[in-house]
Amino acid sequence: MNASALFEQYWPILLVALWFGYKWWNARRVVGMLPQLKASGATLVDVRTPDEFATGNAPGSVNIPLHELGSRLNEIPASAPVVVCCASGTRSGMARLKLKKNGYAQVFNIGKWTNLLR
Repeated sequence: MNASALFEQYWPILLVALWFGYKWWNARRVVGMLPQLKASGATLVDVRTPDEFATGNAPGSVNIPLHELGSRLNEIPASAPVVVCCASGTRSGMARLKLKKNGYAQVFNIGKWTNLLR
């Protein structure tokens, strides 16, 4: 089997692997920036459900579930960085897009909420 045939057969698996690799790399990048973001007055937003948030959360984070984010934007200052998190990085990725669409210039997806504890 040649390389082209292998690629045609396995491209979906490669795409998924690349997506998870990007999520991991980006979360590590934001973890490294976290001290500077906190020093800049970043708002830490956890977009998990209230029940998930109650089982564990990072000190200083505010719980705004993803489905409520659009109606609660007034709780998040647009003048400072925003760091979003959730259980895996997927919902916080959607939250990041929503915030960027609503004019927030500095929004960072740190992935899992436990990354805020580093």
